[in-house]
Amino acid sequence: MRSPMTPTLPRARALLFAVLGALVMIAGGHAARAGETDVPAAQPQQDADTGLWPSVKSDIAAYFTAPVHWDGRDWAWFAGAVAATGAAHHYDEDVRAHFIKTEGPTVGQNSHDAQDAAPTAVVFLGTWLYAGIVDSSAGRHEVWEMGEAAALSGVTAYALKYAAGREDPYQTSDVNAWRDGGRSFPSFHSTAAFAVGTVLAESGNEDYRWVRRVLGYGLGVATSYERLRHNAHWLSDTVAGGALGIASAHFVLNRDPHISGAGHLAIVPVSGGALLTYSKTMN
Repeated sequence: MRSPMTPTLPRARALLFAVLGALVMIAGGHAARAGETDVPAAQPQQDADTGLWPSVKSDIAAYFTAPVHWDGRDWAWFAGAVAATGAAHHYDEDVRAHFIKTEGPTVGQNSHDAQDAAPTAVVFLGTWLYAGIVDSSAGRHEVWEMGEAAALSGVTAYALKYAAGREDPYQTSDVNAWRDGGRSFPSFHSTAAFAVGTVLAESGNEDYRWVRRVLGYGLGVATSYERLRHNAHWLSDTVAGGALGIASAHFVLNRDPHISGAGHLAIVPVSGGALLTYSKTMN
């Protein structure tokens, strides 16, 4: 006789599609590494001539078409993300039981959405304020990358929420309540925290890299823990969200033309004529 907590075939299939659908986008962001795929990086000269929007459109198009350009390492990363999310799903019920001692819906529960989003907002706004105070163009660029990573991953996360339809743990104690109108998978809070935190962790020079990584990845881990403690998400929701945020941040960082090694031609006026030059940023 089938246990009530054992997924039926339709629910198991829904789980598979939800995980794979999420991680296609997750690995897609990670796949478009500048200099390692044939996705062209945005050119600085193009931005100066035509404005920021063409570069943004290029990033959006590259982000959502990146699976076309996957190589062996990208597929390996994808497989690892699938395995991690699947392993986390195996422990969803145990983690919920650790924090919540009763089964069934927790009526009237406060999921602390604003409270759990506050650390990510503080890091983003704090970086922006500091960059303004010290008048740092590198700091402002870092803030832009945080925002772009959070936006790209956030749009993907919400699309997947509607596709998966998984009920939140405060709505049900059934870990396999997929396609039931919920919005649990993946966790938007974890996605945004890891997107912003990864940019913080991997930007800047190497002088304080370990500090940046502790703060950046710590932001994602702490936010995910709070979502579990507040019974707002399943463990697998936070794992998928974290992978999505990290991959999206790496996509944005690696599309940066200043670190991609991309070169471009330019015509420089000189006395008596013009000089054709070629410049390339070396990693």
